[in-house]
Amino acid sequence: MKRKQLLSLIAIIILISVYGYEHFLNSKEEGVLIENGKTPKATTNQYFLPTSTTNQIVHHQNYSLSYSEKHEQAEWVAYELKSSHLSKTNHKRPYFQIDKTVKTKAAHWRNYKKSGYDKGHLCPAGDRKFSKSAHDETFLTSNISPQEHQFNAGVWNRLEQKVRYWAQKNDGIFVITGGVLENNLKSIGSESVSVPEQFYKVILDNTNGRIKMLAFLMPHEDSNLPLYKFVVSVDQIEALTGIDFFKDLEDSLENKLESSSSYKNWSF
Repeated sequence: MKRKQLLSLIAIIILISVYGYEHFLNSKEEGVLIENGKTPKATTNQYFLPTSTTNQIVHHQNYSLSYSEKHEQAEWVAYELKSSHLSKTNHKRPYFQIDKTVKTKAAHWRNYKKSGYDKGHLCPAGDRKFSKSAHDETFLTSNISPQEHQFNAGVWNRLEQKVRYWAQKNDGIFVITGGVLENNLKSIGSESVSVPEQFYKVILDNTNGRIKMLAFLMPHEDSNLPLYKFVVSVDQIEALTGIDFFKDLEDSLENKLESSSSYKNWSF
């Protein structure tokens, strides 16, 4: 074998070895991240976590989610929002990152490029401004869903601001958010990220040990209607999604609260 051919062969072998080793390290790192994501964190309120229809719950440091591989997004994201979490600090907006803790692989942010849809946060960055790491953690692709800009910046933004008002007023609430994921939805990108036709938000307030709930179901379009017009019962959202939101509550209390669509104990 000529010297030039031998050197080329050696170079190829080295490249393959380096690539294989990097792939091994990346796979090992992803395995550690996936295992770490299975463990509830100190900041995760396990008691109020909903059921998962996909059997893929991921616990990040400041929120938890249930990922739907079929729809390439979370079916729900859940977190506690305390008054101490609210901050006016403006952190620099980071780039979106693929969530490596999702075992079935989270969708790439490129699916949204030129799609006409916003990367709509489910756990808003504005709810996690108390530290840069908490803020940046919301920029994982498992925490976004395709949203029309007018909806995202309009009625949905109004609801997010109202949730912060309640968190401040009641000194802490538990929030669960997601799109209604069903069959035959429009999709975007090469990974077919579903575009929900409706979005929901469920809120539980446990101030002074007296539990109350409030649920919203919104068509995926902007609206000038007052927010209370979108109030529904938790039961209605459970029927649409197949998710059991507060399974660990005492049954009679759960049934009473989840069947109600009253908002008289909430300030609008």
